[in-house]
Amino acid sequence: MKSKFNLSRRSLILSIATLAFAITACQSQPQKPETIKPEINQTNNVKSVSVYGAGATFPTFLYLRWFKEYNQKNPNIEISYQPVGSAAGIQQFISNTVDFGASEVTLTEAELAQVSQGAVMIPTAAGSIAIVYNLPGLKSGLKLSRQILSDIFLGKITKWNNSKIAKLNPGITLPNLPITVVCRSDGSGITASFTTHLSTISPEWKQKVGTGLNVNWPTGVAIKDNAGISAQIQQAEGTIGYVEYAFAKQLNLATIALENKNGQFVEPNNQSTAKALATIKLSENLTGSVADPEGSDSYPIVTYTWLLAYKRYDDPQKAKALKEVIQWGLTEGQKFAPELGYVALPSEVVQRASAALSQITP
Repeated sequence: MKSKFNLSRRSLILSIATLAFAITACQSQPQKPETIKPEINQTNNVKSVSVYGAGATFPTFLYLRWFKEYNQKNPNIEISYQPVGSAAGIQQFISNTVDFGASEVTLTEAELAQVSQGAVMIPTAAGSIAIVYNLPGLKSGLKLSRQILSDIFLGKITKWNNSKIAKLNPGITLPNLPITVVCRSDGSGITASFTTHLSTISPEWKQKVGTGLNVNWPTGVAIKDNAGISAQIQQAEGTIGYVEYAFAKQLNLATIALENKNGQFVEPNNQSTAKALATIKLSENLTGSVADPEGSDSYPIVTYTWLLAYKRYDDPQKAKALKEVIQWGLTEGQKFAPELGYVALPSEVVQRASAALSQITP
């Protein structure tokens, strides 16, 4: 898919690099899996353990905050995380090249069968998927109906001053600019959640495009990961894309109020996301989702994100460290969620997730 507009390659790289630095500044650069080995801390004779994970970009801000805070309290345990996307995270987890993975899409039965050590999927965070845009002079107040949203991403509505958008947004002066859709080029759990929602609200989308970690986008320009989409939206007028709400909040991106199942237009925020998440009933193995949540105050695109851990580890110190880190994230770490753009897990989910940690053994 080729870009429909010409941007300076250098400025794009600088923008993404700046964002990446902001995300990772709180943590040392992740080590490669094969170089991570327990060492002896000479100052206090306590064994140091390094744990390496990779996967979803969705929980990036929260995970890096957790791992920084935990390391400050427990300097002998260092956790490195690479936000490479859910698809890559799942593949690396199955290939046993990481100590843990992360994804907004849970493993299928076929994928679980490929993990010889066994797998446990722990819900660790939750949030919403924001539709973000860049229009001159317009930072808030824009609404999109379910039909308009799907038509834009289908490439059927191509101008911002289209009569359907204008009719839905009286009092807002819409520019005569082409709409440029910005979508994910890499395998993404956010893409899976977004396209599942589109398939639910649009029979045409379901028939022509469907759902998945990767889809054949009908229009637009494809960019890698949340950081890439955010950078593209920031610097190019006329763009529209989708990112985890934490990225929109941290980078002050303009978000759109979407029409929910009850016909109400709702902005993504902690309250509307929590309302929607309350409609998700997790299964016995802690998996579950809702493509189009009920409730007049519910934001329509929400998801949990899961940390993928092995049930058995060769290194007992690593197994113990990872269990302790996850338990800390499920309890004390939840207090960081709202300020970063996520929703704290419901107490019932925390209890069930904590109990599931008993499945992780040396």
